[in-house]
Amino acid sequence: MTADWRKKILRISAQAAAFAATVLVAGVIASPLAVKANESNVVIPVSVPDAVAELRQQPALGATAMPLAPGQQPLTEALLANYVKRQQELRAVEVTLDGPNSPLNAEMLMGYIARGSLSGGNTALSAIDSFMAPIARPEPTVTPDILAAYVDSGYLPTEKRVKVANTERECLAQAIYHEARGESAAGQLAVANVIVNRARSDRYPSSLCGVIYQNADKGRYRCQFTFACDGRDDTPRERAAWSRSKALAAEIYAEYATGDEVGALPGSALFYHTTAVSPSWSNTYSRVAQVGSHIFYSPN
Repeated sequence: MTADWRKKILRISAQAAAFAATVLVAGVIASPLAVKANESNVVIPVSVPDAVAELRQQPALGATAMPLAPGQQPLTEALLANYVKRQQELRAVEVTLDGPNSPLNAEMLMGYIARGSLSGGNTALSAIDSFMAPIARPEPTVTPDILAAYVDSGYLPTEKRVKVANTERECLAQAIYHEARGESAAGQLAVANVIVNRARSDRYPSSLCGVIYQNADKGRYRCQFTFACDGRDDTPRERAAWSRSKALAAEIYAEYATGDEVGALPGSALFYHTTAVSPSWSNTYSRVAQVGSHIFYSPN
């Protein structure tokens, strides 16, 4: 063997020995650390057992319902038994390294109730009750008796109410036109006010048309307003006057229908006549106003 080969073999052997020494030292250093790690009190997280996961997927207590206010539900024996059973099922499963939970006994349960009652209501038990107690259903607000009374009080379908309103406005416009079309706006308003007052009085019919055409079927000049039973055609012939009468009738009917006061005369004014006549009945009533060519009276 030559000198050169001898040198190469010695160099390779030295490198191998150095590597082996390094591995030995590393093993000696790491060995105590591994021992200490194994001896330390490390808590390793435990996965949730399948039994607990399955139990948690079940409904808490009966059908889901809107929770009632805490403390307002009565706690019955059935609810309490259900709660105890549920807690016992949960506590029977080992979920920690320390073993199963302590059993749920009467003393522990009463402690829960006592702590929950310190704030004025037991939230936990109230929540239980909201699932188990039957949901209170409100009494119907509309009963057959109430509906029948409503119909008897004067109920009308919308279509008929519209027809009645249009008819009432037409009657009032006719009265304003024939009784006071030559008067000022204030004079026409006062005449219409008497008609409204009569409709609201228990002495006369309860509608505007009923007041205006009262006794019109009794014969000529037997009615309350002359134009209604004088035998003449009532078709308005003065276009401008008729337009004003219809506009005023619409305003007054709106006040009449909503119960507002017309305001031209007192509500007691039920009679009037023109200044061209002096009927005998005028001496038996109290004169309340004169507007234009009409004098207005109230019963004594």
